[in-house]
Amino acid sequence: MVGGRMMAMTTNSAVVLADASSYAAAVEEATQAAAAYYATGESALDDDAYDRLARGIAAYEELHPREVLAASPTGKVAGGTATGDVPHTVPMLSLDNVFSAEQFVAWAASVERRIGRPVAAWSVEPKLDGLAVAARYEEGRLDRLITRGDGTAGEDVSHAIGTVLGLPERLDAPATLEVRGEILMTDEQFEAANAARTAHGAAPFANPRNGAAGTLRAKDRPYRVGMTFFAYGALALPGSGALTDTLAGLPHSEVLRRVAELGVHTAADTAVAPRTAGTVEEVQTGVQDIAGRRAALPFGIDGIVIKADLAADQRDAGTGTRAPRWAIAYKLPAVEKVTRLLGVEWNVGRTGIIAPRAVLEPVEIDGSTVGYATLHNPADITRRDLRLGDQVTVYKAGDIIPRIEAPVAHLRTGEEKPIEFPQTCPQCGSEIDTGEQRWRCVRGRDCRLVASVSYAAGRDQLDIEGLGATRVVQLVDAGLVRDFADLFTLEREQLLGLERMGETSTDNLLAAIETARSRPLSRVFCALGVRGTGRSMSRRIARHFATMDRIVAADVEELQRVDGIGKEKAAGVVTELVELAPLIAKLVAAGVTMTEPGATPPPEPGAGEETAGAEGGREGAIREDGGASGAGGAVLPLDAMTVVVTGAMTGALEKLSRNEMNELIERAGGKSSSSVSTRTSLLVAGEKVGSKRAKAEGLGVRIVTPDEFAEMIGSFLR
Repeated sequence: MVGGRMMAMTTNSAVVLADASSYAAAVEEATQAAAAYYATGESALDDDAYDRLARGIAAYEELHPREVLAASPTGKVAGGTATGDVPHTVPMLSLDNVFSAEQFVAWAASVERRIGRPVAAWSVEPKLDGLAVAARYEEGRLDRLITRGDGTAGEDVSHAIGTVLGLPERLDAPATLEVRGEILMTDEQFEAANAARTAHGAAPFANPRNGAAGTLRAKDRPYRVGMTFFAYGALALPGSGALTDTLAGLPHSEVLRRVAELGVHTAADTAVAPRTAGTVEEVQTGVQDIAGRRAALPFGIDGIVIKADLAADQRDAGTGTRAPRWAIAYKLPAVEKVTRLLGVEWNVGRTGIIAPRAVLEPVEIDGSTVGYATLHNPADITRRDLRLGDQVTVYKAGDIIPRIEAPVAHLRTGEEKPIEFPQTCPQCGSEIDTGEQRWRCVRGRDCRLVASVSYAAGRDQLDIEGLGATRVVQLVDAGLVRDFADLFTLEREQLLGLERMGETSTDNLLAAIETARSRPLSRVFCALGVRGTGRSMSRRIARHFATMDRIVAADVEELQRVDGIGKEKAAGVVTELVELAPLIAKLVAAGVTMTEPGATPPPEPGAGEETAGAEGGREGAIREDGGASGAGGAVLPLDAMTVVVTGAMTGALEKLSRNEMNELIERAGGKSSSSVSTRTSLLVAGEKVGSKRAKAEGLGVRIVTPDEFAEMIGSFLR
């Protein structure tokens, strides 16, 4: 950490090369990997492995300067092995890298020593994981598209003009200039590309960058694949005229603004928009913010680019043979690695869904060891053409469950084997309903009845103390429980007839069940285990509709009004609620609570504001500006605040689970979140906190203790 502002984000250490023989082998491996990476994207090494290899080569050369081989990647522009015969107007250089806050601070100090003054302003922007290209415009018309190549000359890929989103064939003004940027595939484009490829019998792309590299150079394909362009700079061309001949003297941030005004896509309208910073500390805050948003981005980034913003600072810092001295790439930990697919496990969830899970050769990604990854469904396995023994690219970012993107088809040996799909339910042996992409046991929830009832009785749902899995098995085996609604009709004599159920344990269990009968609607709805909804979504649904009757009566359009529910999820919820209707009816008959305290139902179609406010009272109404209000229209203590909780709670909050804390936050008008970002309003920091507190400090987020938070929302504590 530097100045308490920034966590150290480092990759693995460099590969250690012991002698000249291992050095020569490393140079050959790096050269071949780079040639494949920049030609087709089909490198045998992932980015992190290549970076470690390159750093090992550089370290060996520093100790043995007389043994440096001509083929070494050190000192060369990235892609130096790539061919190209179109000369660049100005060399397209690479960027040097730093891997930690300390390295960045040292580099920034070296820039200021070189120019003899503090850098006036820094530009901070995402390092997009794509292919660098130069787009030449003549009088506003896109005339030529060229890859970076070896930095001095690139390959003409003008056949791709008109196929790249964000790179218009005509500008909004007749400008003559060269726009430089990255061509990449968004997650959505990557999925669509692989669907198209496998439909035409081709192997799927290993990752989005591989897809963009292959697609940019492809001609005469029977299918079309989308790509996206993001500009990161521009320069004037000879005869450019008054509109663009001043580009050389403008700050980098102003150049990007003018490029956007001409209709070219930049990162300005994304969640990681370029920003300027006046100090190294402000740069670090920007790095933290962009890094924190990485997992949620619809495209890949592998770092943050930091540049001196003013043209004068860039000029005085100068440029080396490989990279400018006024810009650096702050590399982030790898979120994608290549490893081997060892097997596939088929697990049955509590709703009967049969879910495949990949068993991987363990690999470290984003700071944790990954041994399993999601495979979604059988159709996903087929579409990706996965085979046992495949080398596969695995993606993980932040708290997201690791996923397999695709096999690395060019690394296949011929010994890979097909993945076998189950013919009957792996849990109970019943038939499998394969009518939808997600396979399901025909018994549905009955297949995993014990798991379903145990889930409903869990602490974050109905919280029935004393009803563990062993007791649930006993109740199911005795025929007393066929779904969790039957818990509320259990009689004392029935329980006393079971083994190890004395009078005290029976009375305690019945008392816990009676308490569960009055749990709020959000808990009851969560206990239903509707696919696609969890604790947080159940609270949102309950607070939006206020009663179970309104939830059950809601159609797809009405459900989509709940934050976080799209059309597909809404349709799934509606379908499943029809299936759950008998269970819900049993819960109603058993006197289980079907309302959410403090929530006001949405107005009926055509109803005015007064009607909406009158029904159910004014308590908990939603204001027109989107904030929450309490009884009488009073603003709630956490109105419109995003709150993150970390560490062990103490005092009045000590016994609350994390889910109960989230419920408390939402009742008090706030929104709970699991990660700190620039959108965070408040961090509740208990004992034994981790990196979240440091990140909050770096972003200037308000931090309170559990006792201070309890005082803030005291009236909502139960």
